[in-house]
Amino acid sequence: MSDREYCVYIMTNAHHTVLYTGVTNNLQRRVLEHQSGKGSGFTKKYNIHKLVYFESGDDVNAAIFREKQIKAGSRKKKMDLINSLNPEWKDLFEEHFK
Repeated sequence: MSDREYCVYIMTNAHHTVLYTGVTNNLQRRVLEHQSGKGSGFTKKYNIHKLVYFESGDDVNAAIFREKQIKAGSRKKKMDLINSLNPEWKDLFEEHFK
């Protein structure tokens, strides 16, 4: 396994009305950036602070491909993906990084 870990993640807002999919080599740092308003303009505009899904691996190309695959899917497919691993839509950042 390589020294790097690449994560594909989905975040949402408090009411779960907006979903944001991204990829990063440091999930904790990236989520903190989104939460502090230093992430993308999209996440800042829609108050996206809650990490509800992520998957990780050691291949950057596979992570980028997976991000594109998820982004290309419908909202229902994204919700099904979240529900398959996090049916209560808990904030996974709280569970994994605090």
